[in-house]
Amino acid sequence: MTNTIFIQANLVDIHRRRIYPAEVFMEKGKIISIKEINNAPDQYILPGFIDAHVHVESSMLIPSEFARAAVVHGTVATISDPHEIANVVGVAGIEYMLDNANKVPFHFFFGAPSCVPATSFETAGAIINAKDIEQLMARPEIVYLAEVMNFPGVINKDKEVHEKLQAAKKHNKPIDGHAPGLMGEVMKDYFSAGISTDHECYMYEEALEKLKFGVQVMIREGSAAKNFETLIPLLKEYPEQIMFCSDDKHPDGLLIGHIDLLVKRAIAKGHDLFDVLRAASYNVIKHYNLPVGMLRVGDSADFIITDNLTDFNVSATYIKGQCVAQNGKSNIKRVEASVINNFNCSKKTPNDFKIKAQSKNIRVIEAIDGQLITNEGVYPAHKVNGFLESNTNDDVLKIVVVNRYADAPVAIAFVKNIGLKHGAIASCVAHDCHNIVAVGTNDTDLCNAVNLIIENKGGISLSNGSNKQVLPLPVAGIMTTEDINIVAEKYTTIDKAAKQLGSTLHAPYMTLSFLALLVIPHLKLSDKGLFNGNIFEFVPNEVEPV
Repeated sequence: MTNTIFIQANLVDIHRRRIYPAEVFMEKGKIISIKEINNAPDQYILPGFIDAHVHVESSMLIPSEFARAAVVHGTVATISDPHEIANVVGVAGIEYMLDNANKVPFHFFFGAPSCVPATSFETAGAIINAKDIEQLMARPEIVYLAEVMNFPGVINKDKEVHEKLQAAKKHNKPIDGHAPGLMGEVMKDYFSAGISTDHECYMYEEALEKLKFGVQVMIREGSAAKNFETLIPLLKEYPEQIMFCSDDKHPDGLLIGHIDLLVKRAIAKGHDLFDVLRAASYNVIKHYNLPVGMLRVGDSADFIITDNLTDFNVSATYIKGQCVAQNGKSNIKRVEASVINNFNCSKKTPNDFKIKAQSKNIRVIEAIDGQLITNEGVYPAHKVNGFLESNTNDDVLKIVVVNRYADAPVAIAFVKNIGLKHGAIASCVAHDCHNIVAVGTNDTDLCNAVNLIIENKGGISLSNGSNKQVLPLPVAGIMTTEDINIVAEKYTTIDKAAKQLGSTLHAPYMTLSFLALLVIPHLKLSDKGLFNGNIFEFVPNEVEPV
């Protein structure tokens, strides 16, 4: 005999834009009946939240552990781009994510990474070519072609890029975009290639132009990029084209909240309840054609229970009829997982971080707190004994990228707005190739911070004289199999230590991780050199020769 479960609550019906007391009956993970009743308990039942674009790896957690944390906040599904692990170990990394994700009751929808590596101007651990994409697109568990970051390749009709686009079209699967700042005719050419979304909008006018062109715009609020305040006014006029996403969420932030935080903030700003919930669920399901329930008869029983529609305190989360979280506690059990990695470089010496002074002025990456984009500045070179050194008085610090896949010369440049007054910080979470990126006030601490990561074959670290700290990330050098509470505690400790060294950034390690991401303008550093993302070319450190 089949067990029938029922819940009484005020049902939030997004399709008919009404709220009414109802009895919802479930069997075998599906909703079999919904009956309107006269009265219901003082609680609400509504569709679960979906992150429209996230790199699970950025949480430093494997998928099963990410799910355990996300369900507490009412998240039932993610559109997940596994290009972080794919850049390290290729298709084997995607298989790792799929396998681990399948061990927990959560809707992970993975895409095929379109840009591995993101560019040819950096060293990755693997390459995923058009043939690989074709094979991935043919798999039912791969639901879309993940963010196409090579916009010059799209616009200039690069053969390899367009073969990947055609593979997605052949299998009738959506294509995600990545076009920060792209506007005008160039923007139209890019999205006319069949690309339908963008999560990289950071200007109101930019997002508005893309919406008018028919693009699905994702409002992103992660640990580094925060575009909610700028873009949320667009929800009122374009409720059918807006989705919510985090893109990258560090473990401490995930413990605090997820898509629910965007829902609460949008409601607090006076936006229509149903428009907000569309952005948090329905629009994502519709665009990606997902088998996630929307509280209709025959749907998968995926929903959340809240005690009100203002604070959205999630009292319970259900996925396929199973209560996966209740009263702030996850019911998903931890999963034992193996380790996969690709790490092949030797320890460094302080001399490896020296660069001769050859100019009066140098190009400097200007980091922007809360944004992935950077600016390009020109500052006087700080010379000591014929070498370029960090200048803590002007906050112009040395930044390095170390190839983790083979022994090679260290790439060196300078960055402003990190704020360190002492020591150095380093990370192997360095989008997208995940080489080692570090910023420091002196070569000795830079070297020590980098070597801590090499010794542990991945992680984030800090060095200030005798004070050395590291959070090991043994899975591809970017994730750990540990419990989220332990990871979050360790991350909070090292994050606090970085701020005690002087950094005023909201999330120093998250900002650091994007300083090597070449496809985000304007100036970044790869293991091969300083790179201008506007012209897609390397540029010299020197500006004015002596």
